[in-house]
Amino acid sequence: MLRFAPSPTGDMHIGNLRVAIFNYIVSKQLNEDLIIRIEDTDVERNIEGKDKEILEILNLFSIEYKSVVHQSDSLKYHQKMALQLMTQKKAFACFCSDSKLDELREQSIKDGKPFRYDGFCETLSDETVLNTNAPFTVRIKKPESNIKFTDLLKGNFDYAPFDVDSFIILRQDKTPTYNYACSVDDMIMDISIVIRGEDHVSNTPKQIHIRNSLGYTKEIKYVHLPIILNAQTGKKMSKRDDASSVKWLIEEGFLPSAIANYLVLMGNKTPTEIFSLEEAIEWFKIENISRSSAKFDIDKLRFINRKHLQTIDELRLSKILGFVDADIGKLGKLFLEEASTIKEIKEKIAPIFAPKTSCEGFEEEFSKLKNCLEKAPFFDDFEELKKYVSEQTELKGKNLFKPLRYILTGADNGPNISDIYPLVKNYLGEIIK
Repeated sequence: MLRFAPSPTGDMHIGNLRVAIFNYIVSKQLNEDLIIRIEDTDVERNIEGKDKEILEILNLFSIEYKSVVHQSDSLKYHQKMALQLMTQKKAFACFCSDSKLDELREQSIKDGKPFRYDGFCETLSDETVLNTNAPFTVRIKKPESNIKFTDLLKGNFDYAPFDVDSFIILRQDKTPTYNYACSVDDMIMDISIVIRGEDHVSNTPKQIHIRNSLGYTKEIKYVHLPIILNAQTGKKMSKRDDASSVKWLIEEGFLPSAIANYLVLMGNKTPTEIFSLEEAIEWFKIENISRSSAKFDIDKLRFINRKHLQTIDELRLSKILGFVDADIGKLGKLFLEEASTIKEIKEKIAPIFAPKTSCEGFEEEFSKLKNCLEKAPFFDDFEELKKYVSEQTELKGKNLFKPLRYILTGADNGPNISDIYPLVKNYLGEIIK
């Protein structure tokens, strides 16, 4: 079993999506189920509706999964297992106030040492705990020996007990902390491999320690993916970068197939540059991902998006553009030398169907041509139409072609009118209105 575990605390960013895509591909390769686990135990940071938005994006990218679970639904299991740890003296009640912990943290900074819990409450007797009415958190005792694990991408890791520390597993309101809920859920759901970002590497020994303390012996394999950098700035992609938001990329007109293509391609060895997610399942190897940070280049994505637009079914493209006509899909592809996204294609097509009242520098010719076209019979061939309006208006050269192009396309330049006309001839009445 594999899992993709997003938090409903903001827009899904490309790092999250890359993790989801890799989990999907590997689940297909291993013939194991993929579940979506919405990690919503941090109630204060949750944003209403973001869980649904996450699922909508996954569906948009055709990422198949067996089921969706919310982490908050497992609260009783989190609390029950915390009680088990306390009963077995593997966890303890901590009555230290926030101010006390801040004091210890400040002292650590002064001493130039990393902050670690001083273990004060760990030595309290059962009688003292029972007679104390103050609110408390629950801490797990730090491990007695080193926590070791092997990352399939990054190699071996070895954490000393001091590094793991006696950390909080239940808050004062008895809701689970991230590491505790995550480790218990991975155990309950029988997860076999965890694929996530490298910012979680330091969480892994804590989660292993929790499962070890609960007597869970199954080894979970780990893959921690390198962070994604902005190719222009060389810095980590953040919420300030528009392109980090999957929602923004979709709104800008990038195809899900192209985005997925690029996220698999980044920092990877692939047999070809342009491919579908289904094709990637056939040859993808998680161990081929570079250990170095991947660089996200919006211009490279534009190139890949254009390639996908060139091969997309014309009828499907027309539907994306707001029509149901393969000819409009072909029309959209005519602009791919200038446009690379759906949004840009729409901006190129929109003037064709927009009202035109005049053509600067050719006002009289424009009026003649428009009146002529309104009365003209239907012509299947552009050359026949051109011959007809030339004869009827007695216009030639640029006095004919400039205003005629503007009436038919709403632009002064672009693809040849002879290429555009066969694709829009059935809309002529709407175009010259």
